[in-house]
Amino acid sequence: MRKAILFYIVLFWLYQSCPLLAQGNLPSRQDSIALADSIQQVLIEAKTDSIAAEAQRLQQMLDSLKTHSGVAQQREKARLDSLKQALLAQAQPVIFRKDTLFYVYEGLAGLSAAERAAQISRRIHELAHALNYNADSLHLREQDGFWEIYHLERFLLTITENDALAQNLSAKKVAETHLLVIRSAIREYLDSKTLRDRVLEVVLALLALGVIYLLFRLTNRLFRWVRQRIYSRRHQLKGFYIGNYEAVTPERLLRILLFGKDAVKWAIHLLMLYLTLPIVFGLFPATRGIAELLLSYILDPVQRIFWGFIGYIPNLFTIVIVFIVTRYTVRFIGFLSQEIENEKLVIPGFYTDWARPTYNIIRTLLYAFMFVVIFPYLPGSDSPVFQGVSVFLGILFSLGSTSAISNIVAGLVITYMRPFKIGDRVKIGDILGDVREKNLLVTRIRTIKNEEITIPNANILSGHTINYTSSSQYIIHSTVTIGYDVPWRKVHEMLIEAAKRTQAVMKDPEPFVWQTSLDDWYVSYQINACTSYAKTIPETQSELNQHIQDVFFENGVEIMSPHYQTIRDGSAVCIPPQYLPKDYSPEAFAVKIQPDAGQSAAPED
Repeated sequence: MRKAILFYIVLFWLYQSCPLLAQGNLPSRQDSIALADSIQQVLIEAKTDSIAAEAQRLQQMLDSLKTHSGVAQQREKARLDSLKQALLAQAQPVIFRKDTLFYVYEGLAGLSAAERAAQISRRIHELAHALNYNADSLHLREQDGFWEIYHLERFLLTITENDALAQNLSAKKVAETHLLVIRSAIREYLDSKTLRDRVLEVVLALLALGVIYLLFRLTNRLFRWVRQRIYSRRHQLKGFYIGNYEAVTPERLLRILLFGKDAVKWAIHLLMLYLTLPIVFGLFPATRGIAELLLSYILDPVQRIFWGFIGYIPNLFTIVIVFIVTRYTVRFIGFLSQEIENEKLVIPGFYTDWARPTYNIIRTLLYAFMFVVIFPYLPGSDSPVFQGVSVFLGILFSLGSTSAISNIVAGLVITYMRPFKIGDRVKIGDILGDVREKNLLVTRIRTIKNEEITIPNANILSGHTINYTSSSQYIIHSTVTIGYDVPWRKVHEMLIEAAKRTQAVMKDPEPFVWQTSLDDWYVSYQINACTSYAKTIPETQSELNQHIQDVFFENGVEIMSPHYQTIRDGSAVCIPPQYLPKDYSPEAFAVKIQPDAGQSAAPED
């Protein structure tokens, strides 16, 4: 059809625009009009056929949509029927005075259908016993697409779309029906209340108060008996000792027992008084809400603690398992360190005195790792307060432990440098003594004067340390200065003799002398001798000096260092009397006068 139309259009255009094609045979005006009408008719017929085809296509689409719409309606109906059956299966009754008022069919706001029905039942029960109840104050509200029932500003329940669907009614119609049911049930309950019920409530309240009063009297008598028993046995009380310290005396223990007795008594009385109020208030319908509120102040925390503990049990198991694994790992490493320390287990290159500090380091790291692992499982670890306290303590530790950390690092370095061990005779700076204790922070030295000095490890690491025990031989020395008038060989002999007289000086190797300097007035001699007793070095040094004095005095040599005068004025030499000859007398002061030229010399005195 479209090709025919296109052919006629092209033919008409050629006829109109190219008259030379019909030279001498030009058509008449009537023929032109007829041809134009034919073409117009062809166009109209073509358009009519197109419209008919389009109408047929639209009709087919409409039939398809009707078919699909029917299927969708059937599917939606089936879905709604299935949903309705599910809602009816989980329906929960709202009960008032053992009568079912209506049903709720789904949960709401995180509550299950059963919890929601229980809350609605409780609200209706509280409303029936409220002092300000008025039937005309029950009304409906539409809020966020839901219909709700209120008494004044007191919320009772919400009707959801599924509640209405389960009853094949609109939400508003269901709300109106529930309101009438609630109003009728409360009216019947209030009409059934009699004077006998009121009197029974008062009698029960008085009976409860009487029972509580008797319990108070019994507890008072019980605690008076406990007090008498404590006083009657006060002479049998013994103090509590921590080591040799008496932390708790018998008199203080008596006061603690009496205070504890009074604290328990008042705690029981307060608990009884607190429980009395809900019991009494619960007997009267108008005050049962207050009773439930008072009970909730005790029961809700207990319930939260109980269920919190139940929910925490998996985390508790995780913490216990991590702790047990860490504990036995530490014990195993401690066993290995003990074996190494006792030299039962030998590891090449690992010294026995490294065993204990290495064990302490590994133990600290393992417990720190354990804490990091169990920290997320601790209750309240994700609390902002807990995290804030942790950050605060971390800042305090960082700011206040700079010197402590430097001492700890120095202690670790000293441990593995092994400059000394417990019991060694050392000299740290100007301090000479025996090492009594060394830990990560300090080293304690007991001096030869029985003074205990504590030295921070950082000071030890930054200074120099002399260990007198690390070697089997130690050279002691002493320096004397003797004038040039005494032959040096004789001085050597005397110094060696003094060294040999010293008890702790070793015979092999033999003592030897060094002449350390030739000064203006004297010669410096240093006697060196070996000793194997490092802890008696001060005593040996003192004994050596004593023998030096004795030997020099025995040989008639004065020790006048550093300076002395060679001119005598007749006084005795500086040697103890027992070392002088028996016929010794000080020499007279001698003067020799040199005569002038031309004069004879004067005789000497």
